[in-house]
Amino acid sequence: MEIKVEIIKRETIKPSTPTSHHLRCFDLCLIDQLQPEYYTSLVLFYSNSSTDSPLPHAERSQRLKASLSETLTLFYPLAGKIKDDVSIDCNDDGADFFEARVYCRLSDILEQPEQKMVRRFLPTEIQSLQRTGNLVVVQATLFECGGMALGVGISHRLADASTTSMFIHGWACAALGSGEAVPPEFGAASRLPPRREFTPKSPATHLVVEKSATRRYVFDASKIAALRAKGASASVEKPTRVEAVSALIWRCATSVSKLKYGSPRPSKLIQMINIRKRLLPPSPENCFGNLVWCFEAQTGGGCRDIELHSLVGKLRKGIQGFTENYAAKFQGDEAFSVVFKSYKEIDSLFTTEIMRFFCCSSWCKFPVYETDFGWGKPRWVTIANMESKNVMVLMDTRDGSGIEAWVCLSEEDMGLFECDNELLQFASLNPSVN
Repeated sequence: MEIKVEIIKRETIKPSTPTSHHLRCFDLCLIDQLQPEYYTSLVLFYSNSSTDSPLPHAERSQRLKASLSETLTLFYPLAGKIKDDVSIDCNDDGADFFEARVYCRLSDILEQPEQKMVRRFLPTEIQSLQRTGNLVVVQATLFECGGMALGVGISHRLADASTTSMFIHGWACAALGSGEAVPPEFGAASRLPPRREFTPKSPATHLVVEKSATRRYVFDASKIAALRAKGASASVEKPTRVEAVSALIWRCATSVSKLKYGSPRPSKLIQMINIRKRLLPPSPENCFGNLVWCFEAQTGGGCRDIELHSLVGKLRKGIQGFTENYAAKFQGDEAFSVVFKSYKEIDSLFTTEIMRFFCCSSWCKFPVYETDFGWGKPRWVTIANMESKNVMVLMDTRDGSGIEAWVCLSEEDMGLFECDNELLQFASLNPSVN
């Protein structure tokens, strides 16, 4: 369906307290330098019936802006500007806040949500940092039914999924006036100091394609239980939900090459992981920035000819390999050697036509469905702005037991992928949000 979103107002929200002069220059960490200059974004949808006494829209908007101002003081680098490849100028420029109105009901969106539609609840500026320069952009959109969509974008140069989730949680705590928010820890650059001479082009730029197609698949708890049982083996007795779902999508996506070319091609899955707890010694869970890395799992031919449990085993072996080989090396000069070597390997992978590669990122277990600003918890939370080929992003369903997978492939590949019988045996294609 076509929807009309009208921007009513735009404001700049500045931190409630000026940033101290000695904090004006904030150093990025080494992994921050690898990130593309686009936004990590979420859209949270709230119904008007989440509470017995719904607040007027003007009051909700004012609460959001006042608490955002307080939160920017706590997360002060996000109120600044990117100064150069290694630092942020914490100049308190603030965040962009848009108020908008959409001429439909929330239920119209939740009936069959699509990426193109979801992106309308993010500011157009979110497509590129160069358009605004502000590191945080927010759009609060009111539905005709009184529901609200809250679109939040944070520069990926400073924020991975964990940092984004932490920021939104802190913002909600400020809105409620509770003291539950855990302040961010800013020690990433001390552990992983940036290198001024290291000016890489993010490998993610290879994933952008003009004609891509994105589909949403939902795996409910019972289907995931069956999938985990199918993926179990002597080496991995209890696959995680993410392992089971990502292995199936990898298997089905890779089988497309056999249909296209008549024979299977070698395939590699790049799995992004939060490394805070996996490092030796571990970093705090509230460590601010991009504390995310990847491991690889590879097959010599098409995945369709390999049992699901073998793919699950490769994923488990990959994450164990990271812990054994790299967890203690992510600090100081040794970290740069590891990061530079891996960057070159991954960058070359994206330019080969022989290897089929896929990337998987998971938001599972981040408490985004607990985000209550004072009018109840969200009805639905989803990623937005997903336009990169050969990428899958996994999120929890609202009850925490299922998984919602957004899969983006080229239009040609998606035409074959979405007809895969094994995929449809375990997943529902874009069901309504319950």
